[in-house]
Amino acid sequence: MGTYERVCGTEGAAALNLYAWNAQISAAFLAPLHICEVVIRNAVADALEAQYGEKWPWSAGFERSLPDPVNGYSQRRDLFSARRDQHTTGKVIPELKFAFWQKLFTRRNDDRLWRQYLRTVFPHVEASWTLSQQRQFIYDELERVRKLRNRIAHHEPVFSRHLQADYQAIRQLIHMRCHITAEWMEQHQQVQQLLKHPPLPAA
Repeated sequence: MGTYERVCGTEGAAALNLYAWNAQISAAFLAPLHICEVVIRNAVADALEAQYGEKWPWSAGFERSLPDPVNGYSQRRDLFSARRDQHTTGKVIPELKFAFWQKLFTRRNDDRLWRQYLRTVFPHVEASWTLSQQRQFIYDELERVRKLRNRIAHHEPVFSRHLQADYQAIRQLIHMRCHITAEWMEQHQQVQQLLKHPPLPAA
């Protein structure tokens, strides 16, 4: 509660109200985050299948394309772990970490993947941008989403974030893939209603 008490300058009802609102807005973000992650990984999986075939998780060419640093996160090791004991691509996809999908949106994959397939799997991406701008925009929006996702998963405060921008990043990523899905998510989300009534005045 210390964070909330410091912000509110009190140990009373204001801090408790902020704590409760933070819990509510975190819970409200779960559905949009879930939809966004599924949409993104399915879009990338479509591109990978087009490039490497239906069994892309077992493609030697795809394996070799993945970075495998000694320290820190390794996409290659993540793939090996995800496909262990699995026999279908559909079972591997949900086992891969969020970072796996995000890190595919790097320049190293432009020629082997995105130059041919980015506009196919994200048909509503801004057409006037260069490929580099399109791919970097997706990466940056995913980074914003990843940070929000991690804070919520670790039960950390999110009230000080620009939550409207977080929500718009989620919506934009979904829209670039499928505007119908984005509209459906918009109709069923509860984030916007909570953002209209924050317990603290807007910064």
